[in-house]
Amino acid sequence: MLAIQAVAHVFFNRIDINEAPKEEAKEIAAYSISDKIYHIIQERKHADPKSSYVASLLQKGDNAILKKVVEEAGEFCFACKDNDNKEMIYEAADLVFHTLVALGAKNIHPSLISKELERRFGLSGIEEKNSRNEH
Repeated sequence: MLAIQAVAHVFFNRIDINEAPKEEAKEIAAYSISDKIYHIIQERKHADPKSSYVASLLQKGDNAILKKVVEEAGEFCFACKDNDNKEMIYEAADLVFHTLVALGAKNIHPSLISKELERRFGLSGIEEKNSRNEH
């Protein structure tokens, strides 16, 4: 029982005394599914293309990867047009996955996309677009 309490103490914070969040808990929560997928994509760069879809896609190169991104974007758009929620979720997941493969092929970590979205947060779309034209 003492071991369980020790583990609980590492991962959980007491709210009755306003205990500050623990670093370990923050680190675990920060490792998102996109991080996990990105790291798997990086590992698959060295995998056998016969046994890994990602490895086979990476081996085929940019045109094959980007063709999948465009294909999944189109399927997502048609699912939206058809108001098919289940299909929208499925196709959005495919689109995000293949976008992560494209980013992984270029060694761009998804956290950089998150940082860019954070930078844009609170800006109007017009302001953001005008700020890009100034550079």
